Amino acid sequence: MRMTEETRLPQPDLATVEIGTVLNALADPVRLQIVRLLDTAGEAPCGALELPVGRSTVSHHLRTLRESGLVETHLRGNTRVSRIRREELERRFPGLLTSILGAAPAARQETAVLDGEGER
Repeated sequence: MRMTEETRLPQPDLATVEIGTVLNALADPVRLQIVRLLDTAGEAPCGALELPVGRSTVSHHLRTLRESGLVETHLRGNTRVSRIRREELERRFPGLLTSILGAAPAARQETAVLDGEGER
């Protein structure tokens, strides 16, 4: 049997994926950053994503995103290339991905300095 140049890794049928599963996957800041990077790049191998974590951790996060239905991953030779399942996600959860990717990141909390009356 001849192997194809590109093989898709297993992923769930989005009709069986609950919204909570998708939101839980996106709740992790690194996974959200991965989705934002893939949205910009279109598709990318694990090693091309500039993240503040090790390559094995990126691989773990990509697997979680794939298993939650957000990302599709293909094998191209020895390289795993991932992309967002945008069209399928839009059909299943209209507007969700656009809203999440369009949301401004949370502002950093700084230690409040109180004046003598307890006000900022």
